[in-house]
Amino acid sequence: MPQVTWSEFGNWLVGTPLAIIVTILLAFVARWALLRVITRVVSTATSRHEARLAEQPKARHAVAVGVANERHVQRTRTLGALLRSTVTLTVFGVAALTILSILEIPLAPLLTSAGVGGIAIAFGAQSLVKDFISGIFMIIEDQYGVGDVIDTGEAIGTVEDISLRITQLRDGNGVTWYVRNGEILRVGNRSQGWSTAMVDIAIAWDEDVERARGIIRDVVAEMAEAPPWDDKLIEAPEVVGVESMTGGAITIRVVAKTVVQENAPVQREIRERVKIAFDREGVRSPAAFGSLPPGGEGRV
Repeated sequence: MPQVTWSEFGNWLVGTPLAIIVTILLAFVARWALLRVITRVVSTATSRHEARLAEQPKARHAVAVGVANERHVQRTRTLGALLRSTVTLTVFGVAALTILSILEIPLAPLLTSAGVGGIAIAFGAQSLVKDFISGIFMIIEDQYGVGDVIDTGEAIGTVEDISLRITQLRDGNGVTWYVRNGEILRVGNRSQGWSTAMVDIAIAWDEDVERARGIIRDVVAEMAEAPPWDDKLIEAPEVVGVESMTGGAITIRVVAKTVVQENAPVQREIRERVKIAFDREGVRSPAAFGSLPPGGEGRV
């Protein structure tokens, strides 16, 4: 059995273990520096976006601007988390290979086995890879975020959670859906940007259309200036005119651009206010026109 002298042991101790320790320290330093750069880039991107939004007018679309800013912050932080995980895996992977090389462990058989195993895993996990790639592009392109109401084809609901593999939705019946990102071929986002409130108001055939339009126009103009609707309406509602004339009824359409997901409350409020105004002004509904005797008074 060969004898190891203290001098040889000292040389080995100064060489191999010290090289391993230095490699590990360099890996941690490199990871810390890269994560710091990523954090700074994410923070800079978020602050610049907030500054651009702050320069825009804060009138009717103030709420929409807040929603857009929240979405941008969420997407930027998600991308930052993804980059941090990638950096950590890469740095420590390179450090591990370097340590194996210092220990004079042959890397060629190991890398060959890893390559063959990677090919086998790739063939067996094609759907998983597809889900991850789709999830990455979904986040980068900001197709939707948590809180958005989306239509994935398989399910329609509110996004409750997003990962690189699945998207979790809750539909109107309270059912939770887990949809794989790779299976989403198209997405309809009902919460991005702004929504449209569309209201059709029917009046009796023999009513004065111009008079009814004037009443509706006054109602929606007043509503556009009254809180809290002034924050929910991006633009004042527009009375676009007569939409149809059928069955003894004339239908007048009102269209309004609203903050995302506020179109339904705006539609209900417009109907209620127009109903009260028609009652006050004596504008009759189609049912009243067809069912009451001459001289009778109907209401919308």
